[in-house]
This record gives sequence, C-alpha cells and structure tokens, in this order.
Amino acid sequence: MRQAWRLLALLALCCIALQVYFVVRIALMAVLDPQSTTFQRSEIWRLLSETGRVAWGQQWVDDAQLGKHLKRAVIASEDSTFADHGGVDWEAMERAWERNERAQEEADRRNERASKRQASQRDKPIVMASAKVVGGSTITQQLAKNLFLSGERTPVRKGQELVLTFVLESCLSKQRILEIYLNNVEWGEGLFGAQAAARHYFRTDAAQLGVGQAARLAVMLPAPKRYEKRMGSTYLAARAATVAARMGDVALP
Repeated sequence: MRQAWRLLALLALCCIALQVYFVVRIALMAVLDPQSTTFQRSEIWRLLSETGRVAWGQQWVDDAQLGKHLKRAVIASEDSTFADHGGVDWEAMERAWERNERAQEEADRRNERASKRQASQRDKPIVMASAKVVGGSTITQQLAKNLFLSGERTPVRKGQELVLTFVLESCLSKQRILEIYLNNVEWGEGLFGAQAAARHYFRTDAAQLGVGQAARLAVMLPAPKRYEKRMGSTYLAARAATVAARMGDVALP
C-alpha cells in the first residue's frame, strides 16, 4: 500500500511539473515568439516520412502587419465572441455537442439499415457510415492544442486543452493570442501563418489582403488541405461572402 501511495505521489508531482512547464512556456510568449508548435513538428515528421522532404512556408509578422481585414475575417468565421469570452465559449461547445450527438444517432441508424440489407445480400460488402465531428473550440483553445498537444480526441487531452486555454487567457492579452495564432495556424500542406498564406494564394502581404481575400483564407481554416486545391469552389465563395458580410460587426481586441 505504501508503494502505491508513493507511485501516486510521484505521478502527481510529474503532473504538477508538467503544468508548471506549460505556464512558464506560455508566460514567456508574452515577450518571445514561439519558434514552432507541436502540430507543426508533427507535420514535419509526417512529410519526411511520406515524401522524404519538407516543403515549408512560414514567415512571422507582427500584429500590425497581419491586417485588420484578416483578423476580422478569422474572428467572424472561427470565434465570433473571441473578444468577450474567457477562453471557452460554453454555449458553442454545447451546440457542437448536440449536433455531434444527432449526427452520431443518424450514422447509427444508417449502419443499422446497412446491416439489415447485408443480411439479405451476403455477397455485398457493407460500408459503415461515420458521423462528421463538429467542433466548438475557440481561437484560444485551437492555439492551446496546436502549441502543445496532439490531435487525439480523449477526455484527458481535452482536459489538458482547457487548462492550457485558461493559462493562455491569464498570461497573454487577446491581441497577443490572436497574433500567435495567425502566425502559426495551418493554411495548406506545409504552409503556416498568415503572411505565408497571403503570399502563396494571393501574391500579396497579409496586411494588404482585401475583404474578400481575407474571408476566403478564414473559411479555409477548418480544413485547409481540402480547400488549397479548390480556391475557386462555389462553396468556398459562398461561405466567404457570408463571412465578409459579418466582418463589419467584429470587434478587434
């Protein structure tokens, strides 16, 4: 029993040490720009494993060089209450949870119908449906995940994300959180940060992006690899028009 308590105490100390490490790292970000994120490093490894080379695009620019249009577009598209919440939009998370529950129920019903059809047609393979997961994460939560965490969906990882989110909100200003996010977020295969994205897609600087261009980049963020080859798609244009119409109501931090 004593050995078990010692093991638990050691585990608790390791957890505390890890949290202290995260707090120190985040506090330093108030004055030091992060050189890379966990997500970026995982992408480098993936590209090296799959292709043997890394085509990488990223250039850090200060907050003033990010441009108001892009900042407004990203907030309008990704996190409309960014300037007001404390790191987590609980209502958005609840709505996302409810949508995911409904989607899972519908997927289960389709799979049940498919199983019944297979029972009468045994020679045909069954294709199982899966529910599309909808996120309700804020910009701060996305930054916390990208900076330090893996992409796995587990309760432990989500709990750590929430802790890091509150630390980010406590140690950094909203302006700084948005600056770090926009300089590190993925905008395509090996393409990170607003400046690299603006140069790649529109041959201009992030600060010079027009309303429509900024809106298109913002709409890409949930799935940049899906859209990078389809910048002229009808869906992207329609979503960008919606985001552009909302941009005037966005309050910048």
